[in-house]
Amino acid sequence: MTNALEIYQLLPKTNCKQCGKATCMAFGAALLSREVTIDDCPPLKEDKFKENYEKLSQMITPSGEASESGMIVHTEKCIGCGNCVVACPVNVAEDPHGAGSGKAPTSENVILRVEDGVVRLSNVNQCRRFGKNKIMCNGCIVTCPTKAIEFV
Repeated sequence: MTNALEIYQLLPKTNCKQCGKATCMAFGAALLSREVTIDDCPPLKEDKFKENYEKLSQMITPSGEASESGMIVHTEKCIGCGNCVVACPVNVAEDPHGAGSGKAPTSENVILRVEDGVVRLSNVNQCRRFGKNKIMCNGCIVTCPTKAIEFV
């Protein structure tokens, strides 16, 4: 998975503030969390940065299977253990007597649920990594024994 430092290394490093961020490093972090797009950096569109622009485009473009929050569940790796279901803070808050207590979800408001032996996503707009007040929550990732969940 890409990190902000890898993105920063491909940025112009001019700290010109044309993107609305104080520094190129701040822009890199915002790019990683999808607050901005590559095109929000005017210097990056210049010919001398064309190669870096293309590398960044490949690096941060979410794959076709990613949800709106950038979450991907690799169903071929998922064993359906449900660790992510009970570790998700949104699931616990929205369904304290189901997913929050280690049982199957009893609410439609959960993000993760096991169906047919694999984790399925729903209500991804409720994920803590999504929206205006997003944070870098990783509860579902760190509890997955097969690394079937990732964010891009």
